[in-house]
Amino acid sequence: MALYGYARVSTNDQDFTLQEQALRAAGCEVIRAEKVTGTSRTDRTELQVLLDFLRRGDTLVVTRIDRLARSIKDLQDIVCTLKEQGVTLKATEQPIDTRSAAGKAFLDMLGVFAEFETNLRRERQIEGIAAAKSRGVYRGRKPSVDTAEILRLRLEDKLGATEIARRLGVGRATVYRALANCEKQA
Repeated sequence: MALYGYARVSTNDQDFTLQEQALRAAGCEVIRAEKVTGTSRTDRTELQVLLDFLRRGDTLVVTRIDRLARSIKDLQDIVCTLKEQGVTLKATEQPIDTRSAAGKAFLDMLGVFAEFETNLRRERQIEGIAAAKSRGVYRGRKPSVDTAEILRLRLEDKLGATEIARRLGVGRATVYRALANCEKQA
């Protein structure tokens, strides 16, 4: 019956030191931490290590539920996995303890709010991009491939899409898209 901590931040410039301190203060001797988005379980290797390691009677401790998941589906999947393993989930900053009915209900409510917050952030981002485009200041990301070089290799060197892709280190679909865009502009 051990306490294991999980800390997560979304970006490389963020720091999880405060989370780790709170988890140690809660009694966690082993803490797994990672810098990855919480909107999906994809690429969350440290979380997966913990889920694979935890045993019946153990407790997974997080500082807040949004550190564990920002999607209600992911949160419910994680909680279901923990329940099947006989593992309890606790949060240091929120009254969550999956051993009680109130704790479970509060957990679901917080999961809904975490997902709602993520969706609001996404909507604001889309609105901001649309506003920037209308002002002519948003250009999108820089092209990852030199379209002129693709066209030169095609016309002057008479290379096919596969060879162009190999030489430039891009996918064939990228070459085909660039050639199609050149034809549209011609």
